Amino acid sequence: MKSLTLRSAAGAVACLAVSAALVPASPAGAEARPGGVDKTTAESLGRIAGVVLTDRTAAIVDGKVTGHATAPSTKKARVSSATARSEKSVVSSLHQRRTQLKALGEAYSAGDTRVSVDRTAVDGKKATVRVTETTQLTYRKIRGDEPGTTGFQAHHELDFAAAGNGAWELTDVKNLDEIPQINAPAPKAPEVKAAAGASDMPNAPEASVWPFPKRLPKDTNTGLDYKAMADYAEKYWKNYNPDYRAYPLGTGGDCTNFVSQALKAGGWKHAPGKAGDYTKWWYGSDAQSDSWTGVNEWSWFAQNSGRVKPLKYVYQMEVGDVLQADFDRDGSKDHTMLVTYRDALGTPYLTYHSFDTYRRSMLSLSVTLPFTKWYAYRT
Repeated sequence: MKSLTLRSAAGAVACLAVSAALVPASPAGAEARPGGVDKTTAESLGRIAGVVLTDRTAAIVDGKVTGHATAPSTKKARVSSATARSEKSVVSSLHQRRTQLKALGEAYSAGDTRVSVDRTAVDGKKATVRVTETTQLTYRKIRGDEPGTTGFQAHHELDFAAAGNGAWELTDVKNLDEIPQINAPAPKAPEVKAAAGASDMPNAPEASVWPFPKRLPKDTNTGLDYKAMADYAEKYWKNYNPDYRAYPLGTGGDCTNFVSQALKAGGWKHAPGKAGDYTKWWYGSDAQSDSWTGVNEWSWFAQNSGRVKPLKYVYQMEVGDVLQADFDRDGSKDHTMLVTYRDALGTPYLTYHSFDTYRRSMLSLSVTLPFTKWYAYRT
């Protein structure tokens, strides 16, 4: 995977609105291959992704953003008028998100967005490009004890159409991740679904996002090392620990596997037994318990074992506590995260896998995902 370093100044939405990045459909002497494109074209299409994603980052940052460098004017391509209008709407909504977060006490003073091309494919007059976005944001010091940065990787698919005269036209941008990042378009309200079936396993109560409650300090006599949990997660949030198997999104995701690793690093002991027994929790050389990798299964084990206590408010979470999310509000949990930092105001910052993310604030999560049900656990 070749990384494309993209540079620009903040707020440059105009590069989309005018003629956008310029690339040839097939440069002279480099014919497109069936099912793919030549390297130069693939990198050029990746730079168009950089234009779009850097503009989105710039929309939420009050300060300098490094990202896309304008392509040479000798190359020919454009963003379709429909896509330009759509991106203008996205950027407008991100400006509103920036304003909303700033009113709550969170802002970003700088940003950096880089794009790597994962895969390209051509089918007649259509091309599809999948890219990985790596973005880092610098927290503005409003209170003074915010963490230095937050970072994430996101995955996107861009559709292009042959526009004539050897050029490509960007027609659509899709986010491939289930949980949108801070510079992603706002999610739609989930469709009403039937609630998950009743179970004889303990059902954690939903944790409220508001208000900010009185702090609930952790018991320091548990024998657990909460700093070690956070240190582990922050070490391996992007560069996975090779001592453990990883589970890509298509195989269920790595979020709970990652949190289980961090909990073990902080002192959680194996509870051996049958893999499907939700009172057991363990990892082995060729297998692991369902509760090690499953979102709901982890919740059942954690409560059955007495290793956690559900919290009433998400802002009661401290370093080493766990947050789970139910995106579609059907009662079945979808995602697991670990608190790795907490500021004096009481804002927890989450680090997690599958949508690889470092120190994302609870404020950011709640503003970006207003329909989500949250479940907080004191470890």
